[in-house]
Amino acid sequence: MAAGPQTLIPLDEAWSRLQQALTRHPHAPATESLATEDALGRVLAQDVVSGVAVPPHDNSAMDGYALRVADLAEPGRSLPVSQRIAAGQTGATLQPGSCARIFTGAPVPAGADAVVMQEHTEPGAAEGQVRFTQPVHAQQNIRRAGEDIAIGQTVLGAGKRLSPAALGVAASVGRAELPVFARPRVAVLTTGDELVLPGQPLPPGAIYNSNRHTLLGLAQAAGATARDLGTVPDHLHATRAALRTAAEQHDFVISSGGVSVGEEDHLRQAVQAEGGLDFWALAIKPGKPFVFGWLTRADGSRALYMGLPGNPVASWLTFLMLVRPVIGLLAGEGWQLPRSLSVPAAFAWPKPDKRREFLRVRLNDAGHAELFPNQSSGVLTSASWADGVVDLPPQTTVQPGDVVRWIPSAELLHPAAAERQP
Repeated sequence: MAAGPQTLIPLDEAWSRLQQALTRHPHAPATESLATEDALGRVLAQDVVSGVAVPPHDNSAMDGYALRVADLAEPGRSLPVSQRIAAGQTGATLQPGSCARIFTGAPVPAGADAVVMQEHTEPGAAEGQVRFTQPVHAQQNIRRAGEDIAIGQTVLGAGKRLSPAALGVAASVGRAELPVFARPRVAVLTTGDELVLPGQPLPPGAIYNSNRHTLLGLAQAAGATARDLGTVPDHLHATRAALRTAAEQHDFVISSGGVSVGEEDHLRQAVQAEGGLDFWALAIKPGKPFVFGWLTRADGSRALYMGLPGNPVASWLTFLMLVRPVIGLLAGEGWQLPRSLSVPAAFAWPKPDKRREFLRVRLNDAGHAELFPNQSSGVLTSASWADGVVDLPPQTTVQPGDVVRWIPSAELLHPAAAERQP
């Protein structure tokens, strides 16, 4: 049921209602197999279980000499070098009373129980000998087989967004391909007869369409395949037709503008006619006018729908707070909300608001949050300048030095909670 025009829904309740709605109507993402080198940023669809140990054998952590600790009763003794072992080679069993020249990553020969780095050696008394200048203890500078990864170990868990390091882990256990979830298909619509695309002449009363570029960029950065469906005229029939087309070809439809109560704001009526609404007014600033609902396809299935405010910062913020978690869920990584850190404020905010506020800030060299001077919802430069937002509870004032909740920009797009999985 849609909320009345005077009913403001707290953000926590909006998150809860989103989860409930998505649980009632789950959208199971498709899967595909990609070459490991092509899977950056994708979400893993199955656990990666190692069939090998990493490293596969005991190997040297240093360039130096492999030896038996028992052969060096005290520092200063010299040993003859009996063999040379480079990475990729396998040496012979080490004979008592000798040492082996060894390089980083090379297998430690049978019989050796320590590696001495070359900086702790010098030429011995006789040709072909090495003198050891420091005390030696068993197992030093040896990386044991399986100390990083054991056979049968789950090294990457399903639902993990694949980072460069994760691709390296997959490669280290021999995985040339990875099963990943398909990217959610997101359509972006903008509304308003006043909007003009960049590069075109700007008539009187018109503005350039910044929301189109912001939302397409955000959707792609969040892990979706984003498609621009253009600007919809401020007419009910045209809006309904655009929504029907978008729903047939996409998993999720996003629009900006046209969700308030003005005479030319037709989106709420159009969504109700083509599907349904769950809520549409949020107790956050910026970002009050908002629509969540669905669009019914010809076959009876549903595409999700969210209508964002038209003001650029409000559109940007509501995407990060509400659209991005849904894209993450559709992408297979589960329900992830941004987490905040506690930092000191380097600003004053003397006028509390009844809504939960998100202030555009960035950290200075001292690690304190500095405020962009103009916090208007129409000032998009505040979002470009910021490296995060301060999450300010309702009716809260701030004085310099107060501890505030700061959400980094990276956390807004890809919450670190996803990294807690194996």
